[in-house]
Amino acid sequence: MDLYDGIKYNIKGLILALKTPKLLMLGILRFFIVLFFTLVLSGLILYWHDEILLMIWKMPESGWLIYLWKAVSWCLSIFLAVIAMVISYLIAQLFFCVFIMDYMSRITEKIILGKEVPFEQGSWISFFIYLIKQEIPRAIIPVLISLIIMVLGLMTPISPVIIILSSLAAAVFLAWDNTDLVPARRMEPFGIRMKFLRNNLMFHVGFGLLFLIPGFNILFLSFAPVGATLYYIEKEQ
Repeated sequence: MDLYDGIKYNIKGLILALKTPKLLMLGILRFFIVLFFTLVLSGLILYWHDEILLMIWKMPESGWLIYLWKAVSWCLSIFLAVIAMVISYLIAQLFFCVFIMDYMSRITEKIILGKEVPFEQGSWISFFIYLIKQEIPRAIIPVLISLIIMVLGLMTPISPVIIILSSLAAAVFLAWDNTDLVPARRMEPFGIRMKFLRNNLMFHVGFGLLFLIPGFNILFLSFAPVGATLYYIEKEQ
């Protein structure tokens, strides 16, 4: 049931965001920020695509090997596009979207509870630095490690299994990046928040599964703070 609940809350949050003007505008803004960085990095990767492929495997002269070489070229293009999307998300997340995510979470919290739970904010600059400091161990480092494992996994015979597991791991931490918004804003200790992830692991797997659907993943990531905040508040109650 936890796996199903994860998928359900992600979709539920998207529906609520589409019906709430403020959440809709913030989600669209976040979507276009991530899309911009994705297009820029993807364009750079496609520009250097041939050079990257030649570093891996020079184009053969034999007839049937040429078809294999072209198949490898297509697979490389898809793989590089996925890497570009992940890196774009992390760049946009760290420098722009972490603040948007927190604002979306606070709006959702106010919708559900009728008020925001007060917290010690201090200055906006110190709060923004705090958000970035939370983002690094919560999403940036885990997703980068998963990406490195995925790349290294290509060099082993069990690469499909490694790629699947590392993708799921990245999806789990991206899900936690959203469910952790409320407790992080309330300055709860990191150990307690990590325990919440462990105790609700299957929920985070389900919530993160939608982040693995090519094309739709940017959409679900853009509005994920809404569904994640809904889940945390209802879980808390």
